[in-house]
Amino acid sequence: MDYTQRINQCLDKVLSNQGSLTEAMRYSVLCGGKRFRPILTYTVADTFGANLDQVDSSACAVELIHAYSLIHDDLPAMDDDDIRHNQPACHKRFGEAQAILTGDGLQALAFEVLASDNQLSAVVRIDMLQALTQAAFEMAEGQSIDLGVVSKIIDVNTLKDMHQKKTGALLSCAVKMGALISDCNAKDSQALMHFAKNIGLAYQIQDDVLDVLTPEEVLGKKQNSDAEKNKPTYPALLGLEASKVEYENLYRQARNNLQALSVDTEKLQALTQKLQSRRF
Repeated sequence: MDYTQRINQCLDKVLSNQGSLTEAMRYSVLCGGKRFRPILTYTVADTFGANLDQVDSSACAVELIHAYSLIHDDLPAMDDDDIRHNQPACHKRFGEAQAILTGDGLQALAFEVLASDNQLSAVVRIDMLQALTQAAFEMAEGQSIDLGVVSKIIDVNTLKDMHQKKTGALLSCAVKMGALISDCNAKDSQALMHFAKNIGLAYQIQDDVLDVLTPEEVLGKKQNSDAEKNKPTYPALLGLEASKVEYENLYRQARNNLQALSVDTEKLQALTQKLQSRRF
């Protein structure tokens, strides 16, 4: 079973009975998505020889937090997007109030899934919950910065800080989850955190570029939405070509970070290359 199939089955299970929010939660989570964050958690854990049965809860938790953030990001008060994964956004399908509650429910469920996994020791669960809590807060902080700089001129360092919080924090958390389950040594953990930081920023800059270049039917959402909202992005500040060079350099640095690990990094190298080659 590949990681995508595994995480989809796990998500289907945890979303099977969530009361009156079940339909909206399943609609938003199971409708599609790259599943990159849980795949990253599985790949890191697998690289260090962890039992994947012990990875399911953290992989689910990371994806549930991501899904909740997308629902709230799409709201009219936030990024005001009507399409997600080539279908109506949650608030267009169920209304704004239900979309807010659906996001709230998914966030709470993420922590419940992780906290109740008896396959993990109490110490590991506490460490994971702490990592997920910090990442969820930084993600919200990044969105707050994003909303505050619309139609404003900012420098690249401010934009970088925003991206590292809004997108990079949860990606770093996905890597850290895999490392915590694997109980890898301090040197490997440090190399993984450098890898996560580089890949997180590369991923978001690449998203900025794809928002400009990729047709809507491939992108799964409205094309050029950032430019229409006058949001600062790397292409807006540096231009498309310079932005491409920037994220390609970051992916290169991420691959170099992996070379410092004490284990075979073939799977992580392949995943990094796949991300760099993505079209949406």
